Amino acid sequence: MPAGGEGRRGVVLSDRQRLSWLRLIRSDNVGPATFRDLINHFGSAERELAAIQRFGAQFIGIGEPDYPPALRRIDGAPPLISAIGDLTLATQTSVGIVGARNASVSGAKMAARMARELGVAGYVIVSGMARGIDAAAHRASLDQGTIAAMAGGLDQPYPPENLDLYNEICSGKGLALSEMPMGWEPRARDFPRRNRLIAGIGLGLVVIEAAQRSGSLITARRAADFGRLVFAVPGSPLDPRAAGTNGLLKDGAIVTTESRDVIDALAPSSQLFSRDDPNLEEPGDDGALPFSEPAENDRARIIEALGPSPAEIDDIIAHTGVDPATVYLVLLELDLAGRLHRHPGGMVSLAFDGP
Repeated sequence: MPAGGEGRRGVVLSDRQRLSWLRLIRSDNVGPATFRDLINHFGSAERELAAIQRFGAQFIGIGEPDYPPALRRIDGAPPLISAIGDLTLATQTSVGIVGARNASVSGAKMAARMARELGVAGYVIVSGMARGIDAAAHRASLDQGTIAAMAGGLDQPYPPENLDLYNEICSGKGLALSEMPMGWEPRARDFPRRNRLIAGIGLGLVVIEAAQRSGSLITARRAADFGRLVFAVPGSPLDPRAAGTNGLLKDGAIVTTESRDVIDALAPSSQLFSRDDPNLEEPGDDGALPFSEPAENDRARIIEALGPSPAEIDDIIAHTGVDPATVYLVLLELDLAGRLHRHPGGMVSLAFDGP
């Protein structure tokens, strides 16, 4: 045996792994320590790919034809989502329906009727698999098409009582989407990310029975931020479940008492999100998206806008006037360099060295 041969140990990388490692270590602001931390934190991407395939699902990249066209237009759209079910639903025109988990009988009935009629009109219904309004909307739109946005991995549906409904969706009667890894159990802070998917996939959002400070109002806010139309079904001032929807109406949401209100309002914009948009960025032959280096004055404006107090990224974009893609890229650079703190709700602040 050659000298030193007995000490030859380790794991042989595949060519794909070597390419991924090379791309990572050649990235700006990624040194050996950051590289090791990222590899140790995220583990092997090949293991996750194998888990997705065993589950019968697949990944969809932001530049691929099956990626939801309206979702890819939002600021900070997920670069990669996992999907299981009928992929043809991903590129059809969609409308979100959300509302209270402790829905009333009339609220659930309204959600089901709205979902069925919008489905007949050609819209796929998007919701979040929660009990109450979400579940009623999903069940009523199984025949026409429904998309479930998940807070956890595709193999971790929540809540348990909707498992039969989820299995129907995954079997091809609908489509389930997630940006979280397989095995990821949803936590409280994951649901706002799920809400962002609902708001981004649909051209509009219908809110039925939502209390003040509820997840449905977070979804409505994100929908408004993305330039979507927000519809609210009015309710009794004596019912706390209507406090949020009635508040949305005071803030300018569209009064909605029947599906025709939604159909008529969305008609002018329903053709704006076709999958054949020549202005969309498509990945190159190597799978990379087009890249342009941020200008130094843009970097300076973004860093100057940051401080020790958490700020919303949308506010940073509005304050600096810098293109959203550039803002996200500079924030990523700061994050990799250890100069950025991330806070609940997607807020960020600049990391300052202590005394």
